[in-house]
This record gives sequence, C-alpha cells and structure tokens, in this order.
Amino acid sequence: MANHQSAKKRIRQIAKKRLHNRYYKKTARTAVKTLRDITEKDEAQKFLPKVVSMIDKLAKKNNIHKNKASNLKRSLQKHVNSLG
Repeated sequence: MANHQSAKKRIRQIAKKRLHNRYYKKTARTAVKTLRDITEKDEAQKFLPKVVSMIDKLAKKNNIHKNKASNLKRSLQKHVNSLG
C-alpha cells in the first residue's frame, strides 16, 4: 500500500478515472450492439453518426486503439450499407 500522500491521491484518481472509462466504453459497446441489431436502413443511418462519434471519442482519449476504432467504424458502415 502507498505511504506517501501523493501516491494515495494518485490511487484515488486512478480509481475514479477507471470507473469513468469503463462507463464510456460499456456505453459505446452497447451502442454498437444496438446498431448491429437494427434491421431498417434509415433508422441505422440515423444512429450510425452517434455511434461513430462515441468510438472516435474513445480513440481520442486512448481508451481504445485508433486502429480498432477504424476497424469498428468500417465494419459498422459496411453493415449499414448492406441493409435492404
């Protein structure tokens, strides 16, 4: 366990930030699943920019890797385009 005051503070900050990051990552994963479950094209096209924005924000803050974000956006765009 930490002995210095600054180390104790850093532990508190990390725990708080970890919860924050987990919330946003889980929210984005849920949004991706929701988008993949949508079967109507216009509804999916309206929802896609919101999901892409979430993914971009995660990549910008290094919560997910930028290449993973790119691959996710590409696969979601392909899914929306394939809908009839």
